[in-house]
Amino acid sequence: MISNWIARVGSVIPRGFSRHYVLALLKEQPMTGKEIIDKAILQSDGKWKPSPGLIYPMLGRLLEEGLISETDSGKYRITSKGLEIVDVDSVRGIMQKQLDVMLRVGNVGKFMTMDLIDRMSTLGSTLSSNLDKMTVQERDKYKQFLLSEIKKLQEQEKLKNE
Repeated sequence: MISNWIARVGSVIPRGFSRHYVLALLKEQPMTGKEIIDKAILQSDGKWKPSPGLIYPMLGRLLEEGLISETDSGKYRITSKGLEIVDVDSVRGIMQKQLDVMLRVGNVGKFMTMDLIDRMSTLGSTLSSNLDKMTVQERDKYKQFLLSEIKKLQEQEKLKNE
């Protein structure tokens, strides 16, 4: 799914994508920074080549936030706190379907999509940095908010296509 998305968008990687990408990779298995870089290049067919200057400082921030930990072998693994953030990203699957539709409507759809990605990344960053301070009710409230925004976008897109 991610490699298909990168293929459509090209080399423009939206803010916040790298963070979520790394957490999703580490949810699958522990990896070194080099393995993360190699996997990104492989999955994007060489269209995205994250530099060590991007990946290693981000891994440092994720360590500081307690979202990942480093094993004795030098690999990084996701923590339970990191898993909570990835689970909040389950909304991403719904969002991906909407983005696919918007990308198909040409340049207007592309700009709308990029704006949506930017706003969602900002919101996602805010949520992830405060997730450990939220109650279950607050998390549910944010999930409902995100779902309602996606529904609004779907309704707008449906009106455009009629």
